Amino acid sequence: MNGTVTVLDKGAVRIHSYMSPADTFHATTQLIETPARVIAIDAQLVPAYADEAVAYARGLGKPLDRLIVTHAHPDHYNGAARFGVPVHALAQVREQIIARGDSRLPGGLVIPVADVTPTVDLVPGTEVIDGVRFVLEAVSGGEAADELLVKLPDQGVLVAQDLVYHDVHLYLGNNDIEGWERALDLLAAQTGFDTVLAGHGLPTGPEIYADVRRYLADARELLGDDGEAYKKAIVERHPSLVGPFIIDIANRSLFPTDQ
Repeated sequence: MNGTVTVLDKGAVRIHSYMSPADTFHATTQLIETPARVIAIDAQLVPAYADEAVAYARGLGKPLDRLIVTHAHPDHYNGAARFGVPVHALAQVREQIIARGDSRLPGGLVIPVADVTPTVDLVPGTEVIDGVRFVLEAVSGGEAADELLVKLPDQGVLVAQDLVYHDVHLYLGNNDIEGWERALDLLAAQTGFDTVLAGHGLPTGPEIYADVRRYLADARELLGDDGEAYKKAIVERHPSLVGPFIIDIANRSLFPTDQ
């Protein structure tokens, strides 16, 4: 396996957090194992890594029930078809995926949007699956225009996905630092959650909110009108973080040039 899996025992629930290698900036697929099934959250950028997550999930000996896509960034839905289950997402996320169209990987592989378009619209609220409460909340603004927050309150688990990065450079291409800070305020106000699952990086705890806030404050200070200068400065400010090439991807939106 190229990726790594972290297992967290939460009583009636076990969390299996699959993290891709650094070449796709440690993107995560969360596998929530309930007493009778497995629920997947997010689907990887590269189909090969989605295949690893699916193979691991199948190895748990319980049916893979559904895939939940939290937001409309390809590193979280490109591998959706590999799961072979209904794909759930907020209606606005579904529409954003359709609007993005086909996804083209650096090697030239094209992922047709028809293969990854969610088929089940999620409605914020509480759903009980195998006796486990899943609380779904819609969050607007931040790393993406719209994101889904998944909470397992009885297990103290908050599935933040790309509202939180852990030891990975942030993607700022949505150009909404203030929205992201508001989202972090929302997360920090949640009580009773000792486990936070990040969209990039290993599982962590609520202390991660201060780390992400610090990065955002540095980005606000360092962003100017030169993408290369910004990248150099933010990497120097955060030398221990992985995935500096995610900054290049974001810079295409932050610092567009005439082609």
